[in-house]
Amino acid sequence: MDATELNPSDMIALSREEDIHRLRGTEIGVTSALYLHLKPLFAGLEAASKHARGRMLDLGCGNKPYKAMFAGRVTEHFGCDVVQSSERCVDILCPATAIPLEDGSFDTVLCTQVIEHVADHKGVLQEAFRLLKPGGTLILSAPMYWPLHEEPYDFFRFTRHGLDYLLKETGFAQVETIPNGGKWALAGQALMHCLVTTRFYHWTVTRKVLIPFVNRSFSWLDNKYSNHNNPMNYVVVAQKPA
Repeated sequence: MDATELNPSDMIALSREEDIHRLRGTEIGVTSALYLHLKPLFAGLEAASKHARGRMLDLGCGNKPYKAMFAGRVTEHFGCDVVQSSERCVDILCPATAIPLEDGSFDTVLCTQVIEHVADHKGVLQEAFRLLKPGGTLILSAPMYWPLHEEPYDFFRFTRHGLDYLLKETGFAQVETIPNGGKWALAGQALMHCLVTTRFYHWTVTRKVLIPFVNRSFSWLDNKYSNHNNPMNYVVVAQKPA
């Protein structure tokens, strides 16, 4: 399923099942109940993609929804995950903390919305560091806000300072931190999470009128009164020292 087919209940309910229906691409419109979450996340990853090069490992790849975004920048897009995805995109099945590949195998490691699902989150970063060549780049995204999902495999939320600390502890040098969505985008998405639990969520007027109105209004407010001390996610670019 692509971003336009997902709604908050899909994202919250996802479990570790074989052939799970994961995100497939980065097309997102105002009729999607995930617009306020995914649009700034996609924009942050697009901005970070300029740092990608060479062989790239997509750690926790799912259906490799960012393959087109990175296609012109990397020579290979290799993916690992704990279960096979619905589009059969996973190249190697393994835990994120024990990837059976040689040290220094990749120029870039991409890890999006995965680290919160690994109990040993420091171990994920250590594995990414091991697999990168000297001078290689890690592009990581992690949530600061999101309801419980993929339970019981939902362990952490991260502030920018927590991510900075973990990256330094595992040997990375910070390059760039990009907050995804400010306080107004978060408020609108939280409202959408409340809406999705109501019986009128599937009404035509809700999908065609109310959801686009909320998305446009809170997106406008987020741009007009930008404040990133309470974002939904962070995209971080870090480098393994040469």
